Amino acid sequence: MTKRSVIKFGGTSVADFTKLRNISRYLKDRTAQGEQLVVVVSAMGKTTDELLSNVELLTAKPNEQDLALLLTTGEQQTISYLSIILKEQGVATRAMTGFQAGIRTKGHHLKSKILNIDEQKFEQAFETCDVVVVAGFQGMNELGEITTLGRGGSDTTAVAIASALNVSCEIYTDVAGVYGTDPRIYPAKRLDYVSYEEMMEMSALGAGVLETRSVEIAKNYQIPIYLGQTLSDEKGTWIMAQEEILERKAVTGVALDKDMDYVTISYPMNDSALLKKLFELLEQEEVNIDMISQIVNMEGLQISFTMKDTDTNQINKIFTILQSEYPPLNFIIQEDYVKVSVIGSGMRDMSGVASKVFMTLLDNHIPFYQVTTSEISISYVVDQQNGRQAVEQLCSAFEL
Repeated sequence: MTKRSVIKFGGTSVADFTKLRNISRYLKDRTAQGEQLVVVVSAMGKTTDELLSNVELLTAKPNEQDLALLLTTGEQQTISYLSIILKEQGVATRAMTGFQAGIRTKGHHLKSKILNIDEQKFEQAFETCDVVVVAGFQGMNELGEITTLGRGGSDTTAVAIASALNVSCEIYTDVAGVYGTDPRIYPAKRLDYVSYEEMMEMSALGAGVLETRSVEIAKNYQIPIYLGQTLSDEKGTWIMAQEEILERKAVTGVALDKDMDYVTISYPMNDSALLKKLFELLEQEEVNIDMISQIVNMEGLQISFTMKDTDTNQINKIFTILQSEYPPLNFIIQEDYVKVSVIGSGMRDMSGVASKVFMTLLDNHIPFYQVTTSEISISYVVDQQNGRQAVEQLCSAFEL
């Protein structure tokens, strides 16, 4: 039986024609060894950012359907260019948009989730091709409208296709795997293996290596992910089930999330109807919040939470609705905070991790304003100017 693999290349890996030609030669060599490949690509370099900048010149509130239609053109350029180069090199290739690849989605146009993938589209393509090049980040909803999968959506596309075809997934970018933290902040070691659970926590808590949903899909379907540097011989990182990893550390990594807002809501009385309305609107607008705290005292009700800064428009819309119904409501969105998180599956069984984290921050005079924990993570909201120092000190304390 012919070996098949799903390979994904990020935006920096396909940033120019020289890089696309190098990738095409690599893919040709793999097909020459008898492989059939699904290659998922992102938009080239900063294309998506440039498209968003153009829109800002036109309006502050673009229509989501129009914006999704525009943003998906970046990936479509990449698949067209790569397909042209591969054919020029004699490789039988077909380029597919998300719709052509049978990727069905639901939800908001800019943050859709994958419902299913028609694997027969790939079986048919492989009858005449060795490489199928698929545009990441996109799909089509039940109304036939083009949608995007949100930030990091090409990772999700690749892993979802690998799950549908029941093959492994290789993701290549400009870093050589998963590190204990961002190597630009602290020279942490590269990890040979990371569990699905740890990688999901690291991604959700700010480590910009893989999109959280992609790891969740891999975990659900037991699809191993290999994360490595594009066209490098340096060893990367395997992301797999915890039971397949022999050694387990108390702390695997430290994540820094700078792309977050810290929101505080206050109301002069404890009103359950207000709370219910708030969470209904958050669900309706698909705004994910975490690190939630609630205080009720003589001054009334106060709720604080963190959220991704990409949801600012949605949260402002929510507060406009709430203030129309609850005029005394007050809210503050603060952008000068970051979230620092310590992650490790060993926390389940090893004592002393939490106290060591607290003491490290206190000994280094780093104040924190909110704390939340899970089975395998502890997260802190700290001042933006203290974020880097907190990461450095925690990495040093746990010898990452």
